[in-house]
Amino acid sequence: MLLVNPYIYDFSAFNLWAYPLGLLKTAEFLSKYEVEIKFIDCLETIKYKDYYVGKYKFERVDKPALLKPIKRIYKRYGISEELFIEKLKSQGPFDIVLITSIMTYWYPGVQRVIELIKKNYKDIPIILGGLYPTLYHQHAIKQSGADAICIGRCEDSLDLLINSFGFNLKKKTHQITPFYKLSYPNLRHYAPLITSSGCPFNCSYCASSILNKSFQQRSVDDVIIDIEWFYNHGFSDIAFYDDALLVNPESHIKEILRYVIKKRLNLNFHCPNGLHAKYIDEELAELMWKSGFKTLTLGFETVNTQRQLETGGKTTRDNLTAAISNLISTGFTKQNIGVYLMYGLINQPIEEVKEGIAFLKDLKVKINLTEYSPIKGTKMWSQLVDAGILDDHTDPIVANNTIFSELFWGYPVETIQRLKQEVKEYNSQ
Repeated sequence: MLLVNPYIYDFSAFNLWAYPLGLLKTAEFLSKYEVEIKFIDCLETIKYKDYYVGKYKFERVDKPALLKPIKRIYKRYGISEELFIEKLKSQGPFDIVLITSIMTYWYPGVQRVIELIKKNYKDIPIILGGLYPTLYHQHAIKQSGADAICIGRCEDSLDLLINSFGFNLKKKTHQITPFYKLSYPNLRHYAPLITSSGCPFNCSYCASSILNKSFQQRSVDDVIIDIEWFYNHGFSDIAFYDDALLVNPESHIKEILRYVIKKRLNLNFHCPNGLHAKYIDEELAELMWKSGFKTLTLGFETVNTQRQLETGGKTTRDNLTAAISNLISTGFTKQNIGVYLMYGLINQPIEEVKEGIAFLKDLKVKINLTEYSPIKGTKMWSQLVDAGILDDHTDPIVANNTIFSELFWGYPVETIQRLKQEVKEYNSQ
């Protein structure tokens, strides 16, 4: 079996400790069967910066028709097509190909990978999984070029899908091999780690509750096994992929961090997803500092109290202020702490965004100015449909967070660019 992490097609893309964890978990699931697994990672070309974040290589490509009005350069991020074809030929032949997908509006990368595979291996069945087919079933069936789609978690239906193409999967064991023990070409330097699935909150803009029907945390012992393996095999940095890492802190994250400190595991921890500020008390802040957290980002979204309640009540000004005070008192600085601030929410005036920027400046933290991207199936998506702005047949490519507010809210491009520049200059100080 060939497992592929496809290209990104977008106006901009940056690697923020991004591994295709869903694809790796698929390999983990398949490890209990008698199969040979090979990988191609189209996004393996990265120029690293501090803590192994970095830029992808890219090539300019033509914009799809719906994006023609956007006066920006559209790009294909990843390895060259020539190198992809070379990898196909050198690793083949294959019996079946499994392709993942992440952002729904990146589906042109999925399409192109499938085109290249079918051009070189015409009769090999291709199964597409990930967020795109899970949220846009019909679009993926009609437009992706895949022979079948896998909706939701691979362990729910992937084996049946594979069998439907005439393959008889035979189990060799009831135990899986953790993804990090499998041969993945780009797993080095830093590692992805997830300690839970789902989220107990139900924010109106987020798809976590759609993709995971319940919130479940792994046992502390299981998480520690993963961390120790990464440490013993030379990984210096670990990025948590959880949607809700800090929930139930006394029985979960605090216990994990106490162990890391006790064993003196010299690691750098990172949290690219928005942490829930309400859980960061003095003790947790101290544990995070002593255990090696280097970059963490708090979810805030908006300074408007009413909108905070309407979008899910994830946090408040007071929650955020208290969390940041606790973090700074232990040693964290502006260079360690980022806060997500969104723009482009429904009926959100630009003045609200400016007020949020001023509030975060006063707190002396980095500002992660984040564009809203509508996700099919969420409460906010339903509101957009009810308002006649989107419908269930809307092409997912226009949900691109880089351009959604420009296309649908009429924010002046110059105003947004000035705000971004203001934030960039402040963050660099």
